[in-house]
Amino acid sequence: MTAEAFVRFPRLRRPSYSRRSYFVGLSNAPLLVRFTAFAIFFFPSSMVISPLGAVGTVSIMLSCLLFVCWLASWLWGLHDPIPLRHPGRLAGAVFALGIMVSYISLYGGWVGEGTVPGLAAADRWVVLVIASLGLILCVGDALETRDQVLSVARWLIAGGFFSSLVGLIQFTLHVNPMEWIQAAMPGFTYNGGDDAYQARGNLVRVSGSTFHAIEFAVTSAMLLPLSIWRSMFDPRGARWLHWVQTLLFGAAVIMTVSRSGVLGVAVALAVSLPFMPRLVRRWAIVIAPILMVIAFAIIPGFVGTITTALTADASDPSIANRVNNYPRVEIMIDKRPLFGTGPGTYDTSNLVNVLDNQYLTSAVTTGIIGLVCVAFYLLLPGVLAIVAARHTSDPNAKALAGALAGGLAAAGVCSVAFDSLSFPVFALTYPLMVALAGVVWKICKAESGIPGPHPVPLERGK
Repeated sequence: MTAEAFVRFPRLRRPSYSRRSYFVGLSNAPLLVRFTAFAIFFFPSSMVISPLGAVGTVSIMLSCLLFVCWLASWLWGLHDPIPLRHPGRLAGAVFALGIMVSYISLYGGWVGEGTVPGLAAADRWVVLVIASLGLILCVGDALETRDQVLSVARWLIAGGFFSSLVGLIQFTLHVNPMEWIQAAMPGFTYNGGDDAYQARGNLVRVSGSTFHAIEFAVTSAMLLPLSIWRSMFDPRGARWLHWVQTLLFGAAVIMTVSRSGVLGVAVALAVSLPFMPRLVRRWAIVIAPILMVIAFAIIPGFVGTITTALTADASDPSIANRVNNYPRVEIMIDKRPLFGTGPGTYDTSNLVNVLDNQYLTSAVTTGIIGLVCVAFYLLLPGVLAIVAARHTSDPNAKALAGALAGGLAAAGVCSVAFDSLSFPVFALTYPLMVALAGVVWKICKAESGIPGPHPVPLERGK
């Protein structure tokens, strides 16, 4: 059985790379890609196949399978990935390079003798890199049209909507539906790490189907602009249901009572709304204050809790812990400035040591080289999605590129506030959105002539 049985790629050696492709007439993306997009949120990341450990989750295994399909298709001559380039590939390659340099340094003994748990953690990070590349490479090459991007977006938004429904049940009924799914996964073992409820002030914040409330808040903020775009331009399904899903993403941020979530929504909307149709921008200005008033009215204690969280200073325990870690981080970076201690080797068993900053964590574990690569990975795709949005005149494509730019920008900015790549749902949602942004970048480039070397012309779709 070949890779084409799972994922169909554009045919190799198309005559003059014309607009006729293997995907002409197909509006849906491959089923494995769509199912993986949904599985990221649906299947608990705390449930693993025991011999594989933390990387034995459904979503990571599916993402690695996508990488295998992409590699097999290339090696067996089923498709040529070279002409199908996009900026997401560069970001993924740089990220992989930074992790692998530190990984080789750890195993080579250049950063000191590694411990058994440290080496195992580094191995898990390599698997995460493979899974991330599987999403970026396979999705970026298998999708060609805007219709196919929409089909993947539907499944990704459905997964996020499921997580938001779980969060709503957790918040209102104090029942965790994820325990039911865990009980219905024979052959999988509970590996821990998830935390459905956390106290903040007088409220209990929830995590949906993710590991933590901050991850729930940030991923919801990332998907909010994409859901707005889908509500405007998706011809399939009830329009009112699309907007209900969009509103629930905003409600998810409220239910987490998270500063990171508020920051993520602010960044996502600030980047994406300028590329939305004028009517949407006007309605956003009207609806946003109304929703905040409703939230304040129906959630007792919300005003005081969120105000305290947003106006906290260095006396707040969470902020104080971050500030107090800076001198210790500086000492660790001075000891191993180039390659760090090795990917995933930072000890977070003591919550006081948690840095809550992906860039600081990368500097400690992968060194200055790894920090630059991770920053490139988390920031470049969003910037280039903005470039794509600015260079297309099609309202649909402009709004789509802007929506993906907003979500990616929120991910890059919010990574300052938590160890984003250590959280499994974020770590896989982000490269999937990078791949979708890469496909949209290719479409906008072919249509509108974005400066730079031209890729293979792509079928425009609807």
